[in-house]
Amino acid sequence: MSEVKNKIEFKMLDYERVGNDFVAFKLEDGALVKVKVDLDRAGIATNHKNADGTPHYAINTSVKLTIIPNERKFSVEKNLKDKPPPPGQMFS
Repeated sequence: MSEVKNKIEFKMLDYERVGNDFVAFKLEDGALVKVKVDLDRAGIATNHKNADGTPHYAINTSVKLTIIPNERKFSVEKNLKDKPPPPGQMFS
């Protein structure tokens, strides 16, 4: 019973995106950087409040970067038998 008292329990919350999927930045060299932030999980505490009485939330996020070079070209190694590049990795 004492273990439960030492833990904050959360109810998972559903969510929806409001607004654009990404924010875009144009670099000096003409490259475009797109930044997308997503919620992985959102929850509200069911057995705990903040010191001021407001709800206590647990939010997990992830950030995805997409870089589009000015010349819109990229390359990858032909023989990737040993080590494939990380997902989404681009070489200029």
